[in-house]
Amino acid sequence: MINWINLEQAAQLDSIREQSFSRPQLIYKHSIRCGISSMVKGRLERQEAPAGIDFHYLNLIGFRAISNKIAEDFRVQHESPQVLLIKEGRCVYSASHGDIDMAAIAEQA
Repeated sequence: MINWINLEQAAQLDSIREQSFSRPQLIYKHSIRCGISSMVKGRLERQEAPAGIDFHYLNLIGFRAISNKIAEDFRVQHESPQVLLIKEGRCVYSASHGDIDMAAIAEQA
């Protein structure tokens, strides 16, 4: 089971970056208007979440400015749905749409 941490303030990105030096941080960017996003989120939630990773959930519709800041801060192109795995202050893994896979996340963590 994933224990989502809602990402609702840009200042949380600094904390995510800082925490990534002690444990991996995953950001899941989700569009509540997109069927693919719902399918991917459901698939993730049905799989065993790797221990030792913090999972952050970003609602793109409500917090688009944060998504833009994520793209800028971690130097990734915006996608939706999208996961970013942050370790040691930088994005070490990014996947979108059907490429989002818990096994790949665990391998990169």
